[in-house]
Amino acid sequence: MPELPDIEVYLRALGARIVGEPLEHVSITSPSLLRTYDPPISELEGRRVVAVHRLGKRIIWDMEGGLFVVIHLMVSGRLQWRTGEPGRGLAMFRFPHGTLVLTEASKTKRASLHVVRTLDGVDRGGIDPLYASAKEFSDVLARENRTLKRALTNPSWFSGIGNAYSDEILHRARLSPLQRTGKLSDEEVGRLHDATRSVLAEWSERLQAEAGERWPTKVTAFHPQMAVHGKFGEPCPVCGSPVQRIVYAENETNYCATCQTGGRLLADRARSRFLKGDRPQRVEDL
Repeated sequence: MPELPDIEVYLRALGARIVGEPLEHVSITSPSLLRTYDPPISELEGRRVVAVHRLGKRIIWDMEGGLFVVIHLMVSGRLQWRTGEPGRGLAMFRFPHGTLVLTEASKTKRASLHVVRTLDGVDRGGIDPLYASAKEFSDVLARENRTLKRALTNPSWFSGIGNAYSDEILHRARLSPLQRTGKLSDEEVGRLHDATRSVLAEWSERLQAEAGERWPTKVTAFHPQMAVHGKFGEPCPVCGSPVQRIVYAENETNYCATCQTGGRLLADRARSRFLKGDRPQRVEDL
């Protein structure tokens, strides 16, 4: 799923290509993508893109004449810029110097496109974790007693954090993914706030540097430079202990037991069923 750093790098690429340019033609090939009918999408044609920005994970185009385009890529949606034959996608937006194509690599079509006259009714999600103050951050964590993993990935609490960067944030903050928000000390809340802002800012800059002036094509949840996400069994870059994981449904949480849980291995359903009573309790038992 594209997360906040991915959306940031998309915005930079869009800004360089479509801001100030007229949208010459738009075509929708997937009826499930377009979630609004008034104003009709044809009203976008001929209008210039005034600005691009984001609301959480949503990409917003401010259009000439007071219209807005709201794009949510969800899990598998991606944006591609093509200067030749545009090929196919769920939607194609033709500009003077190229065509923006929205694709979705999933049978379950979840990506959405809204055309609206005001952003008042758009779900803004939770607070922006990249710019939230320490008090705003602390107040959100105090709403309910949840695990930190669930809290960070709750879009109604924090906008733009998903499975990948929540792992990186918790590793940077040296906190267990299963620690409860209601049991955090003020010092731990401060560490988590600092780690959230630093991880998201650093990865936004890193991804933009990697893309340069090119269109970003490596929008993925897995990067070799990540500390723990997707690194099960590999050495933690801080302490060298093997990275652990908790598997649930279609996702997994990666963490370092030495850095985050005091050496204690968190219960994993798959490993617990296989090893039963012989499940190791601490990282040194592996």
